[in-house]
Amino acid sequence: MRKILHADCDCFYAAVEMRDNPALRDIPLAIGGSPETRGVVATCNYPARAFGIHSAMPMARAMRLCPHLTRLSPDFEKYRAVSAHIQALFNELTPLVEPLSLDEAYLDVSEVTRFQGSATWMARWLKQEALARTGIVISVGAAPSKFLAKLASDWDKPDGLCVIAPDEVEPFLLALPVKQLHGVGPATAAKLEALEIVTCRDLREWPLESLVERFGKFGRRLFELARGIDERPVQIERERKSVSVETTYHRDLPDLASCQDALAPLVERLMARLTRHGTPAIQKLFVKVRFNDFSSTTLEAAGSEALAARFQALLDGAWARGERPVRLLGVGVRLTPEAQRRQMTLFD
Repeated sequence: MRKILHADCDCFYAAVEMRDNPALRDIPLAIGGSPETRGVVATCNYPARAFGIHSAMPMARAMRLCPHLTRLSPDFEKYRAVSAHIQALFNELTPLVEPLSLDEAYLDVSEVTRFQGSATWMARWLKQEALARTGIVISVGAAPSKFLAKLASDWDKPDGLCVIAPDEVEPFLLALPVKQLHGVGPATAAKLEALEIVTCRDLREWPLESLVERFGKFGRRLFELARGIDERPVQIERERKSVSVETTYHRDLPDLASCQDALAPLVERLMARLTRHGTPAIQKLFVKVRFNDFSSTTLEAAGSEALAARFQALLDGAWARGERPVRLLGVGVRLTPEAQRRQMTLFD
């Protein structure tokens, strides 16, 4: 039986700022861009969340919800330094660590013999050491799979520690609301509710074929998660699937011509980023457009080179889907999977 931990720093960017300035601890605090430049909330502390503020919310809206909100611009250099200490702590416990972001990681502790092999004691040690060494509080979930461990880490936030033992998996899942399953967004949740599927117990009553018919490939995932099936390993090295850049503009780009003018700097930034990644093999190109009504569209096409002319054609097609002012433009590439690259090399 596998033992997987999911460790997640509580409101990480805000936590670092509150650690360095205790006066910020008990007041609503958000980290992110300025409302005047269409910034968004990167994270916020729990006093701010009490006002309904959350990550990815436009900062202007956050300020309306909480006029006395304190906003700080992010200091990513400082956050990366704190993250390095926390990631080093994870690696003291096990080499099987899969970082997901600066503040989050999976750990496979199945073969760890310290703490008498107890995942609960390991989770407590991580929490204690992270706080002692960095001043940052982390929530930890322990379970037999990645899916359940991530659920567990969110279960009792902030400063949570939740363990789902093997003999607790079944009753836990039966009562679990389907809206908490990974990948179930508002649209899928509404569709499930319309079918009177509220819990995983309800979901289990549907055969695989019916779920696939109604939800496509995601129907199989729903079938598996409702039964706790998640064999994904903790991956020490994560394969990059795409490289992209995007910009949110201080003022809307009013027409297609303005978007075309803004495209060249984006392509230049993308090329620089690809060079830093060693010029990886490209499979597809894509352009992302977000209009001033916050609707978004992405258009992609096959291609092995990040050519400006190809992005230009994709932009024309993407803009035609809305034909209205644009607040965000992005360009990027999908990378050729490693297995496919090896196969291509084999037959060269």
